[in-house]
Amino acid sequence: MLRSSRSRVLVVAVAALLAPTFVSAQQYDYERQEKWQYPASLGQSPIDIQRTAASEGDMEEAQAIELRDTEAALRVVDNGHSVEVEAHGPDALIRGRHFELMQFHFHAASEHTIDGESFPLEGHFVFKAKDGRLAVVGVMYREGDANKLAGEVLEALGDAREGEIEREDIAIMLPRDKSYHHYLGSLTTPPLTENVEWYVLDTPVTLSATQIAGFNARYSHNNRKVQPLNERPLIHYAAH
Repeated sequence: MLRSSRSRVLVVAVAALLAPTFVSAQQYDYERQEKWQYPASLGQSPIDIQRTAASEGDMEEAQAIELRDTEAALRVVDNGHSVEVEAHGPDALIRGRHFELMQFHFHAASEHTIDGESFPLEGHFVFKAKDGRLAVVGVMYREGDANKLAGEVLEALGDAREGEIEREDIAIMLPRDKSYHHYLGSLTTPPLTENVEWYVLDTPVTLSATQIAGFNARYSHNNRKVQPLNERPLIHYAAH
């Protein structure tokens, strides 16, 4: 079930709650990305994932991504530069370590590319460990069958900037096959903090043309340009 809110008071309250995690809107100018400030190092994201350059993961170590407790109440927010969904409760074991899902959001077109191929939309599922470490699971979306949760996200926003979904399974926004390419990178929005673990899933998920258009109506071209890999290790894990 969905509940939308047009209340100015509620929008202001939500914005105040989330403000510590935001950077000024000017720093999200995707038309002038060259002006973004970031650490002077060689570990930025996104990248072009060249599959022939990847090494297989060490199967003597834990490699799998396992989502748990995937049903949750969701808050959908238009945060000024993307559509973001806050989820409290879902967690995951990522390579044997426990992470909690903070939020997921969308970029159009995809930020990562696969052998130079771009996708209409990319979702970033941002997980955080108790020690503060971030792991982001990237999901590519292509045109095809409609996705139930994607439709609910768009409906929850409506013409507002905030809405709620009483309860839904976030797992339907990710593929069942959790094979991935992994590397160490950064956030793709300011402050572009590095030492973020990236897991870009191999298998795309479908959205309908109408759903893709709905996300594009909110934000199109909110994707950072591809950054050089700079000889960072790129690891592939095949889940089956």
